[in-house]
Amino acid sequence: MLQNEGQVAFVTGAGGGIGRAIARKFAALGASVVVADLNLRGAEETVALLPNPTRSQRHAPLQVDVTSKAGVQEAMAWVKEHYGALDLLMNNAGVSTMHHLVDLTEEEWDFNFNVNVKGMFLVTQAAAPLLRQGGRIVNTCSMAAVKPDPTLPHYTASKFAVLGLTKAVALEFAERGITVNCVCPGYVKTDMQAREIVWEGEMRGITPQQVLAGYVERTPLGRLCDPEDVADVVGFLVSPEAKFLTGEAVNVAGGANLV
Repeated sequence: MLQNEGQVAFVTGAGGGIGRAIARKFAALGASVVVADLNLRGAEETVALLPNPTRSQRHAPLQVDVTSKAGVQEAMAWVKEHYGALDLLMNNAGVSTMHHLVDLTEEEWDFNFNVNVKGMFLVTQAAAPLLRQGGRIVNTCSMAAVKPDPTLPHYTASKFAVLGLTKAVALEFAERGITVNCVCPGYVKTDMQAREIVWEGEMRGITPQQVLAGYVERTPLGRLCDPEDVADVVGFLVSPEAKFLTGEAVNVAGGANLV
C-alpha cells in the first residue's frame, strides 16, 4: 500500500512550478489530488501529468482565486460534494514582486500580502471543517523568512507572516491530531525565479545569468533548488514518519540559508 493511498489532497498554486511538483508527488504516493490554481489551463496541464498508481485515484483541476473568500468557500463546497473530506492541504499559492522599500507601491504590498498570507488564511479556514482527524497541512514559506532580502521587503514580510501563521495554526489544530508545518525553499528553478532574475539584474546593473550564478555561488551544495527537491520534503511531512512534527519550518535551500 502506498503511503497516502485513499487520501485526498488539495494543492493551491499547482498549475506549475513547486505546486505542480507537489501535486505529482502526492499522486505518486497514492492520493487523489485536487489541483487548484487561478490559471485553469495550468491546473488542467498538471492533472494530465499526474500518475494514478492505485488505479482508484480521482484527480481534478479546479480554478480558485485564493484571495476571494466566496471563491474559496465555493471550492471547498465542491470538494465536499465530490470527495467528502480532505486529508492533505498544501497551501502553495504565492506571488512576488521586487523593489527596495523606498520604491514600493501600496498596490505591490497589498498584492503580496493578499495572495501569500490572506489567501493561505482563507483556504485554511475554509478547509478546516473538511480535514479529517490526523490530517496534514503544509504551507510554502520561503528562505526569505529566515534570511531577509533587501530587494524583497514586502515579500519577506509576507513570508514572516506565513511562518507565524503556520505556528499559530499548529497549536490550534493539535487537539485534532492535525499537523501544520511549512517548507522554506531557497533559490528554486521556477517561472517566478525567471522573472525575479530579470528584475534583480535590472536593479543591480548585471545580467540575469550573473544573478543566477550568484544564487549558485551562495548555495553550499552548488546548484539551484529543483521543485522536486521541495516536493520530496513535503512528501516526508505528510508521511507517517512525520506524525510528531508540527509547527516546524524546514529549509529546503541547499545550505543557502546558512550563508
